[in-house]
Amino acid sequence: MTFYLNACGIVCALGSGGEQVRAALLDAASGVLPTERYSPGRVLPLGCVDAAQLPPVAHLPLRLRSRNNQLALAALAQIRCAADAAIARYGAHRVGVVLGTSTSGIAETEAALRAREHGGALPEGFHYGQQEMGSPAEVLAAELGAGGPAYVHSSACSSSAKAMASAARLIAMDLCDAVVTGGVDSLCGFTVAGFSALESVSAARCNPLSANRNGINIGEGAALFLMSREPAAVALLGWGESSDGHHISAPDPAGSGARLAIEQALRRARLAPSEIDYINLHGTATRQNDAMEAKVVAGLFGPAVPVSSSKPFTGHTLGAAAAVEAALCWLLMQDENPRGSLPPQLWDGAADPELPALNVAAPGAQLGRPLRRVLSNSFAFGGSNAALVLGSQA
Repeated sequence: MTFYLNACGIVCALGSGGEQVRAALLDAASGVLPTERYSPGRVLPLGCVDAAQLPPVAHLPLRLRSRNNQLALAALAQIRCAADAAIARYGAHRVGVVLGTSTSGIAETEAALRAREHGGALPEGFHYGQQEMGSPAEVLAAELGAGGPAYVHSSACSSSAKAMASAARLIAMDLCDAVVTGGVDSLCGFTVAGFSALESVSAARCNPLSANRNGINIGEGAALFLMSREPAAVALLGWGESSDGHHISAPDPAGSGARLAIEQALRRARLAPSEIDYINLHGTATRQNDAMEAKVVAGLFGPAVPVSSSKPFTGHTLGAAAAVEAALCWLLMQDENPRGSLPPQLWDGAADPELPALNVAAPGAQLGRPLRRVLSNSFAFGGSNAALVLGSQA
């Protein structure tokens, strides 16, 4: 069975909507910019979304009013017509919602606790439900009137890849005919402080694969797909999931779990490594992640396949990362990219000599033909690994 990605909505630091995001990506225009917004007194590069791009949420029940849900609704608006058509065609009970997130509405809780510290009470505009992990799925299902399964995965950076795999399983089991799937995550002080405490946040734009890399940039965003059996230009051909259980935050240096996830995805897609045109790396620019991932990619694919990390463009959008990066690939697999322009990597070019050599895509890199098969990796805390293979049906 083929699982087609019929429509895609995206909002991230590169902009809102496919046309704007694709143009910024191919122009090598990073959305990661310095700010103190979530780290007062300390300037950090973050991938922030312009609040002007987000829809209002005053019409929602208080428990569903959050910036995280605003991001989700912004992406939904871009695929709303396709989602409404699916409900009209199949019936509301046959359309599900499966998302990934890691922060949900924690930012609203932060603001409420600050207000209580200064005023002695929680503000009237706060509801504990705003930070519930299931909130994004609930709000999208309510907005659409979708009556199928609606739930959220929260497994850090692999969350939305797992959500997309789950969406495909719902269709394969004939529990749904269509699923709105993807991920959403919003910036908050809790996340920035947490990664800072781990000493994994870079004070400059992140620098994947470089000898000079020293950490990640955090970002926010949302990407949603309408997945169904109806033929479309791009499909989810395969996925793989594994769990190393090596360490609470560090990846297995041998990359055994990451390799297993990639091999599963290729096997499910019925593709050999040589048939992959491009790999979107997890590419966080931490010392350990890049070392592990470079080893696995080089071992499976060799030095020829083009690779890049898109995190210097968007920041690491955590629970939304896999969906945002799949959306970037989806955008470049449409007819508007006949020469196969690739997502470039923004870095200093100082390849780490301790890592295997990889074919890092430079700005302006092209295949010279349409992009047909891509792999996108997501490797999370706790050894939760996921890999997605997307394929063009042209």
